Amino acid sequence: MSDVARHEDGQDTRSGPEALRERRRAAHREARRVLSRAGFGKSLRERLTWLQEAGAEAYDLDEPADMYGDRIVEALEERVASLLGHEAAAFFPTGTMAQQVALRCWAGRTGDATVALHGLAHPEVHERQAFGRVSGLRPVRLTSESRQPTAAEVRDFEEPFGALMLELPLRDAGFLLPDWEELGELVDAAREREAVVHFDGARLWESTEHFGRPLDEIAGLADSVYVSFYKSLDGFGGAALAGPHSLVEEAKTWRHRYGGLAFQQFPTALSALIGLERELPRLPEYVRHAREVAAALREGLAGTRVPWARVHPGVPHTHEFQVWLPYAPEVLAEAAVRQAEETGTMLFAGGWQPGGPGLALTEVTVRSAGLQWTADDVRRAAREFAARLPEADDR
Repeated sequence: MSDVARHEDGQDTRSGPEALRERRRAAHREARRVLSRAGFGKSLRERLTWLQEAGAEAYDLDEPADMYGDRIVEALEERVASLLGHEAAAFFPTGTMAQQVALRCWAGRTGDATVALHGLAHPEVHERQAFGRVSGLRPVRLTSESRQPTAAEVRDFEEPFGALMLELPLRDAGFLLPDWEELGELVDAAREREAVVHFDGARLWESTEHFGRPLDEIAGLADSVYVSFYKSLDGFGGAALAGPHSLVEEAKTWRHRYGGLAFQQFPTALSALIGLERELPRLPEYVRHAREVAAALREGLAGTRVPWARVHPGVPHTHEFQVWLPYAPEVLAEAAVRQAEETGTMLFAGGWQPGGPGLALTEVTVRSAGLQWTADDVRRAAREFAARLPEADDR
């Protein structure tokens, strides 16, 4: 049956998954209490007002606007290079473009277009085979298990590769990071094979609390690093590639060839500078609180009608983590939306993905809005959510 029904007056009324997604978005906008309220969910007027008001703290708004990557874009590039401890950085409109360009440049230097990466890495799962179809790169999978690769897997991989790409954190495995010693061993294993090391650091900003190291020390382990400006920093979009001067200059040439040298980019660049000023210093606090939220979630769901619940990882590595429950995705999504509509509290704001028969997962993010939640608040919300699920025998 179609998810769209039509009234006699011709107006569409939607049901099924699309209607549930719209209810979820509306419930999140109207909820009084959420764990995260990212900027992308706000109206155009709200976003423009925020850009003007917050932008004055991050950059001189009386300066001329950028043209083809100068002025504010150059200021952002210099700031990122300094934060990451690399010689230079280049701004890109997307991370997909930034990483293809970086690895294409490295392939030209090493003479090997093979890139070793995780089977759950973003280019393998979310980019429609862009490495091979667009950039002539050949990805090979070190592992597809829900963990970071090991140094032994890098060292003993059965064929040569020119670059090792590490996604830090590995989002689709639960925002997982290796520990500091493991990361060093992974880098050393690649260097033993004379391969360059590139960090897919879309969310690298979040990693300092887990590693117990500053950003420049973490990023300095790699030959090049990509970072995103919207995933952790709540910017409008955009990315940066950091590395040696010669690599970055070559990358800027390829950026132009790929169509990434836009005429003006000041709204996105300004939003990134705001994120570096406002959000970056708070990320360690978000990570620490996410660990409290995760523990309270586990406690709140225990003893309810939910047969079992898993928070993954048990102690979150970043301010984002997964929750797994033994129900169909649509059942969990309906319960989450109903809780928000009926109580004004939205515990699970993200969508639920199938994880197997009768099994689903969602991602939980803790930002500034979540800092207002105590452990008791989380436990209470978890029990209220569980009360809206069917009994185990009724699933």
